[in-house]
Amino acid sequence: MLVHGLWVHGLAMELQRLALARAGYRALAYSYRSMRLSLTENAGRLALYACSLRAPRVHFVGHSLGGLVILKMLEREREAGGRVVLEGVPYGGSRAAQALARLEIGASLLGRSMREWLESERPADFARFEIGVIAGSLGLGLGRLIEWDLPQPNDGVVAVEETRVPGMRDHIVLPINHSGMVVSRAVSRQIVAFLRHGAFAHQDA
Repeated sequence: MLVHGLWVHGLAMELQRLALARAGYRALAYSYRSMRLSLTENAGRLALYACSLRAPRVHFVGHSLGGLVILKMLEREREAGGRVVLEGVPYGGSRAAQALARLEIGASLLGRSMREWLESERPADFARFEIGVIAGSLGLGLGRLIEWDLPQPNDGVVAVEETRVPGMRDHIVLPINHSGMVVSRAVSRQIVAFLRHGAFAHQDA
């Protein structure tokens, strides 16, 4: 199950969906209202949709805000259904998003889901899940236009240090920017590696 980020549709994950399908997975792109609904509402809807598939095991892949939706869903789960890969997900907060929120129209642009994450405590009990985190180090992106002083390294929107999730099983940094993650073959290869083995192929990075 692929879950997109802010301002876009499930079609944004199409190249990754095709890559996972070629690797032998039944890959689905999930669309949700990233602006209008709260993070809690989106997480609840994602959980219901995953249950409706009646699959013995469901893996999740989330880009940016999509990963936060997945993490919010996992807060209420005692056991993991499958493995989870997070791409450029600002678990530790987002300096760029916080800077945007300070602008006059920034809060509206962020939407309800991202604002809920920024304003809430970070859940810290994820060790029971198999979570792999992909971060980018090519600092080209919209976040640099909003917040010049992003911690280094970063992907142009999210700093590498903001992507680290307590209890994660693996973490890898690739030379790619934030939006480029969803179209990158290298990222798709790492996703497949983690879903198959529970670890990234660091030798190929």
